[in-house]
Amino acid sequence: MKLKEARKRLQIVDQLPTADSRRLSKTWSGTAPVPRLAVWEITLACDQQCIHCGSRAGAARPGELSTEECLDLVRQMKDIGVGEVVLVGGEAYLRNDFILIIRAIRDAGMSATMTTGGRTLTRARADAMVEAGISAVNVSIDGMEQAHDRLRGSEGSWRAAFAAMGHLRAAGANVHCNTQINRLSRNDLRPLQRALAQAGVTAWQLQITAPFGNAGDHPEILLQPYMYPALFDELEQLADDADTLGMKIWPANNLGYFGPLEARLRRLQKRGGHYKGCGAGRYVLGIEANGAIKGCPSLGGAANIGGTVREHSLRQIWEHAHELKYTRERTVTALWGYCGQCYYADVCRAGCTATSEPLLGRPGNNPFCHHRAQELAREGLRERIELVSKGPGLPFDHGLYRVITEALDPERRAAEGPVSVEQPRTSRLVDPSGAGRPLDIEAG
Repeated sequence: MKLKEARKRLQIVDQLPTADSRRLSKTWSGTAPVPRLAVWEITLACDQQCIHCGSRAGAARPGELSTEECLDLVRQMKDIGVGEVVLVGGEAYLRNDFILIIRAIRDAGMSATMTTGGRTLTRARADAMVEAGISAVNVSIDGMEQAHDRLRGSEGSWRAAFAAMGHLRAAGANVHCNTQINRLSRNDLRPLQRALAQAGVTAWQLQITAPFGNAGDHPEILLQPYMYPALFDELEQLADDADTLGMKIWPANNLGYFGPLEARLRRLQKRGGHYKGCGAGRYVLGIEANGAIKGCPSLGGAANIGGTVREHSLRQIWEHAHELKYTRERTVTALWGYCGQCYYADVCRAGCTATSEPLLGRPGNNPFCHHRAQELAREGLRERIELVSKGPGLPFDHGLYRVITEALDPERRAAEGPVSVEQPRTSRLVDPSGAGRPLDIEAG
């Protein structure tokens, strides 16, 4: 189906229903919570070759849902209470029926948003998205031109992303931006903020590059946990500048936690102004292009996928699949290492599952934490991660890392060596509950 043909199938309407949102409208009071946010990979096909891509996108995923299957899934999402559907890829617009999916979402009264790299997002595509009823578009820009193009594996990608934002605004779309923070983009944040403000961006989401998919194979681009105090000093400057520029900064779930900036960064995002634990399987669900359903949009594999909509209804999977119920039912007994003894353990639960599981093999211990880095620094210590093994090369896969605690002072560090080493642990496929067991790395 060509884009022109898809546009002809859009019914002409005077007005679309008022769009719902991802915000929780009521507390969880039944057998299962209500998934207010669905992040839906409608294709794995992509027009870039990003070295930090978690899904290792490129070619379409085998067995992707047909148009009719997608439209039926929209109806099922509405039925279980979804308020916002985020379309992602790969690159969602590479499916020309994406505008029919957008319209179906909006006809159902849900909000339809999209996250895109924008490499080939033309004015025609932008016009079609707006005609279909897109609620907002989030364009991914990871640093200034040199860093962004290197990360995206595509010369000209940075300029194309800014051009895409121009096409979208000209078409009448609400346009926002998101940025991954890693060692290539880290020093570009302040000039990028100014460039985004000049381009009219008023909402900017920040997240760290997490070690899954392609990124897990590139430890040289990942931040080190000991870099967090300096990073958050800069984030405070960005927050000051954002107030002046009229820009809202939205920290993603893997950027935190519980440091001095927590309340300021999350005041518009979380009731109470602080992180409240992983939302995967609680109020967030992920959908892969072949209809596989999971709790976290950024994790895959047998430990996370609860079934497919070709085999079961979305409601059955959401309410009964143990893979999706994991984060609803786990307790602090699943935490280990530093996180197991942390003051914030009960509410934080080791932060973002899509960061901790790819790093150490299972959720429950997460060194990418501002509070943790500060507390260790007060003791004269720091943490760094070290690659143990790479992943098998599948979408949303991961390798394994270890966490090394050592002296903050370089002379002490050189003289004394590591204070402790936290090895990766058994996966949830081996030990479904609890904190798992350290792997015998030397024995393989």
